[in-house]
Amino acid sequence: MIDNSTDDRRLHATLKEVFGFSEFREHQALAVQSIIDNKDTLMLLPTGGGKSLCYQLPAIMKEGVTIVVSPLLALMYDQVSALKVMGVKAESLSSMQSEAEVQRIQRELMEQKIKLLYVSPERMAARGFIEFLQHLKISTFVIDEAHCISEWGHEFRDDYRKLSSIRSTFPHVSIAAFTATATQKVKSDIINQLHLNDPELIKAVAFRSNITIRAKNREGNGQKQLLALIRQKQGESGIVYAFSRKETEEISRFLNVNGVISRAYHAGMSIDERTSVHKAFMDDSLQVVVATVAFGMGIDKSNIRFVIHTSMPKSIENYYQEIGRAGRDGLEAQTLLLYSMSDVVNRKSLIEKNDGSDEYKRVALQQLNDSIRFASGEVCRHKGIAAYFGDKIDDCKGVCDNCLEAGSFQITDISVEGQKFLSTVHKTAQSFGSHYVIDVLRGSESQKVLSTQHNLLSVYGIGRDRSKQEWLTIANRLIEIEALFQADFGVLKITEKGVAILKGEQKVSIKETTLNPPKSPIKSETSLNNEIHSPEFETLRVLRSHLAREEKVPAYVIFSDKTLLEMSHKMPKMKEDMLAISGIGMVKYDKYGEQFLEVCRELSRAKG
Repeated sequence: MIDNSTDDRRLHATLKEVFGFSEFREHQALAVQSIIDNKDTLMLLPTGGGKSLCYQLPAIMKEGVTIVVSPLLALMYDQVSALKVMGVKAESLSSMQSEAEVQRIQRELMEQKIKLLYVSPERMAARGFIEFLQHLKISTFVIDEAHCISEWGHEFRDDYRKLSSIRSTFPHVSIAAFTATATQKVKSDIINQLHLNDPELIKAVAFRSNITIRAKNREGNGQKQLLALIRQKQGESGIVYAFSRKETEEISRFLNVNGVISRAYHAGMSIDERTSVHKAFMDDSLQVVVATVAFGMGIDKSNIRFVIHTSMPKSIENYYQEIGRAGRDGLEAQTLLLYSMSDVVNRKSLIEKNDGSDEYKRVALQQLNDSIRFASGEVCRHKGIAAYFGDKIDDCKGVCDNCLEAGSFQITDISVEGQKFLSTVHKTAQSFGSHYVIDVLRGSESQKVLSTQHNLLSVYGIGRDRSKQEWLTIANRLIEIEALFQADFGVLKITEKGVAILKGEQKVSIKETTLNPPKSPIKSETSLNNEIHSPEFETLRVLRSHLAREEKVPAYVIFSDKTLLEMSHKMPKMKEDMLAISGIGMVKYDKYGEQFLEVCRELSRAKG
């Protein structure tokens, strides 16, 4: 931890004055001290945990400039805007700037007037840029979204690989890498690729207690289900992730017809169109963005209240990154995953068409199988995600559908079905995946089944009484309870527990709602909605929007929803009252404090 010294007092004074916080969140102090001590650092912290502060605060404290490598121009703009509002000299260099502006920034860098410089990995690789950096006093290199450097990560980027040259070019400058998600394999790859020297490893448990996770079978195209959740959020910001570009446009049209202000976002749009959508979303003038996964990485908007997936994600890593964009301010947020087995067919088709190696396809299929088990599983959703990343947590106690519904559902015994499935796996020599086993069970006359002569097996056709979807759910349940495990390419193998089930020594059960999902509306979560839509909060939000338009910055950069909510509860009347609110330091008070105080006084007078 940080020593109790003069430096410690100066650090905490800066934390409050610039960022408006009286204390660090969990893990932040350790990361801040590591970077101040010029140690290499690797931090794995879920989105919304406060990663940016971990390198921004040391950048202010240390001599020289901190170079932040970030993958998206939009993220750079948002981060720089937020820092400037807090009085921190920050800039970014990108292809969007004029030559005159680039020269101005380079001149100020040489004069040591800039504390943080945001650049893209492409800029780092540009001819002559590294040579320019060698003339600067650099305090730290920060690699944000560090999982992009790993070919085993879910968003691998070639330009990130070139960052490996930083260590050899700047051997005495510390490197700090940050990501929200990384498996053990990805974590090791980040360390090796960046040549981190005995790094300080800081890893938070993969658990976001303010996010409620739900997964449901998609009914038709799922549009009515997603509209039901969006209507509960009463105009709050959200993202809907769709499978294809065409689907983003169809869903956006559907939402607009039903009174929800939305726009599509995908890679097929022009840069100007995408920029327009992003800006409208950040300014709170657009409620919902319906996007492919081309949208979202690096989005710094803190008041996203819901994230909806209309199809199966390709991996748990992708899914956790995407739902992590909700509730970054720490307030309650909702997520909904709508899926069907047709998604699996579509995902597998994309994997098979990919030009990648056999190893790539094997990993991609395994990741997809993990997603299927997550969506149809009965364990705590948060616990399942944590386990995927090697963490152990207790059940979430009510912030996922499986825990919310615990004890309120009917249990169905599927021991006979389990024996049928396991027997078919055994009789087909434990050499196939779930879909093929189901084809044999249901008596398929496909060429593959006939050519292997598995139509002659005693188990052929004994499962015609259940649909393919039901059998896939049963298969996933057997994998979930470890009666089966998936080897390479999804091939099923029977475990000791599976043998016990085959012999009738152990039973298998499943929730009836998992096997036969009911068509039911999503339960409402109204407490936060009521608070956010109180007259006091709305009045403060109007002022925030006005100031944001004047300064041409996203609204949350002025004050977050969390800060406004606390303000609407406490109704500060004096400067000291305002400074006691989380997220308000002297810098922001000097800019905005009196205007918000006056509104709070008027609201208090109106209430008597």
